[in-house]
Amino acid sequence: MTTGPTLRTPRSRALGLGSAHHGVGHFIVEHVTAVMLVPLGLWGAWVAIQLAGQGYDAAAYWISKPVNAVLLAVLLVCALVHVKNAMQVVIEDYIGLFFSKAVLLLLNYSICVLAGALGVFAILKAAFSGAF
Repeated sequence: MTTGPTLRTPRSRALGLGSAHHGVGHFIVEHVTAVMLVPLGLWGAWVAIQLAGQGYDAAAYWISKPVNAVLLAVLLVCALVHVKNAMQVVIEDYIGLFFSKAVLLLLNYSICVLAGALGVFAILKAAFSGAF
């Protein structure tokens, strides 16, 4: 871009360089998950403190209750969606090379999906069987 005077209007200079039209949905998901993580995170911290010294049997009994298992799974999925979106923004903003960006975005998505699937499976297995 030139630094001197130009006859082009600001609109004509910006034409074609605007929004990709996916930012609003991304913004809403990121903020909704952040709001959901506040009470879920406080609940998770409180539960972790409560179960810290009680041992394996107490934790197995605790997770066997359906409300606890569902809330724990929601906390995990919500946190992973939030992390995936936050890392996606960082990768898109700060990685310049197309190939590196594509690989990192695929890796980010794959790791979050794998962690979510394994985490929810472990929660359900512990909830239904009472043990790992």
